[in-house]
Amino acid sequence: MSSNSSKHGGENDLVKNSSLYREFQAEREEILKHKWIESEKAGYDIGFEHALTDWIVKHRAKWRKNRQAAGSS
Repeated sequence: MSSNSSKHGGENDLVKNSSLYREFQAEREEILKHKWIESEKAGYDIGFEHALTDWIVKHRAKWRKNRQAAGSS
């Protein structure tokens, strides 16, 4: 492995361990769950963009508030 590869591996670990990245991943998981549920209800795949927009409008604020409350406990 070259030193350049090692450097980028360390940067990737730093990013993956950051709180911002963990929040992004958690939010993405919620959106994917929402996509699955809403697609099941509709009887077809509603697509990620539709699920994203719908989740943001309907659920994001409450989800973030609950995450912040759980983190400060």
